[in-house]
Amino acid sequence: EKRLQEWKALKKKQKFGELREISGNQYVNEVTNAEKDVWVIIHLYRSSIPMCSLVNQHLSLLARKFPETKFVKAIVNSCIQHYHDNCLPTIFVYKNGQIEGKFIGIIECGGINLKLEELEWKLAEVGAIQTDLEENPKKVIVDVMVSSIRNTSIYDDTNSSNSDNDDTK
Repeated sequence: EKRLQEWKALKKKQKFGELREISGNQYVNEVTNAEKDVWVIIHLYRSSIPMCSLVNQHLSLLARKFPETKFVKAIVNSCIQHYHDNCLPTIFVYKNGQIEGKFIGIIECGGINLKLEELEWKLAEVGAIQTDLEENPKKVIVDVMVSSIRNTSIYDDTNSSNSDNDDTK
């Protein structure tokens, strides 16, 4: 009986498991007024935008991996009239009716070469999912860029101080 109780609790917790399409008039009910303490990830998209299709593919896989989180998508026009294409894809992360995270546009969503693990990491940073990734998959690239910028600025400072010394001789 204890095992049955545990199984029922697990089943109750894992009730989503798919990326569901909703319409604008379902937004408040499905997202803003979702059950207490349930994380909701909504993707506002336009099917003619390739990046939106990529995000939908990734979210569909993540929805299966994290069935305790509610994943939904909606065509942007059904939710927000005159929303600019350059703001798409748009991902909002809700909990208890409050926006806990937002990613607006291609760059904030991770760029046109967005990998599944990178999106998973972004959603985990906000708290919407419990990832088993141990570090940001994009971190290495960022660190190399930052250190190269630092090295350049240090090098430039050295040059300018050397030229100052040359002038004083």
